[in-house]
Amino acid sequence: MKQKPAPLRIRDAATLILYRKSRDTLEVLMGERGSGHAFLPNRYVFPGGKLDINDYRIRPAAPLNPVSHSRLSRARVTGPRKAVALALAAIRETFEETGLRIAAPAPAKAGPAPRGWRGFCAPDNQQPCLAPDPSGLVYICRAVTPPNRPRRFDARFFAAPAELAQGELIASEELGKLHWVTPEAAARLELPNITVLVLKHLAEWLDCAADPALPVPFFHNRGGKHINTPE
Repeated sequence: MKQKPAPLRIRDAATLILYRKSRDTLEVLMGERGSGHAFLPNRYVFPGGKLDINDYRIRPAAPLNPVSHSRLSRARVTGPRKAVALALAAIRETFEETGLRIAAPAPAKAGPAPRGWRGFCAPDNQQPCLAPDPSGLVYICRAVTPPNRPRRFDARFFAAPAELAQGELIASEELGKLHWVTPEAAARLELPNITVLVLKHLAEWLDCAADPALPVPFFHNRGGKHINTPE
């Protein structure tokens, strides 16, 4: 009798939705994952990736804003350090995948940047050194990858206005064909199901971005069914 394979470990992850508004038009930054990826190949996604231990070790330029802190705490994140680390992971992954940096001058006596953050914090030996700035990121939803996928993540989605990002948009091995797209145009791309849901509700979530009491959607599976249990 064959044994059932061990369940996949669900890893913490963070995603950043960079958006820009012009009059009544909303655009978001998306890119296409390569065909060689085990997870979501050839799908258009927002920048993001798994939480790293060094996301706890980097000292940010400013604290996480009260709205995101309140929402993450209510969503049963383990302690304030993890709340900040998730926001920083979203910033780091966005930099690695797009070249865009959400940063400010590093705090005095911040010390050397940990591994994985050195390119972000000291671009071209720039002085003063930079540090990630999570103060403009708003936590808007959470989703756990369904079972029977090659990878599973507990992903927290953040949003931030594009004007907070510095640098030149550069495609990476992780994310190609980077461009700004409206939610309506994005619906014609190859998208993961969770991305379809996020784009459907993004405008209304952004309208309530300043409300710390707003319930945070939490998309996951229970008993084989896809459900949303707001936190």
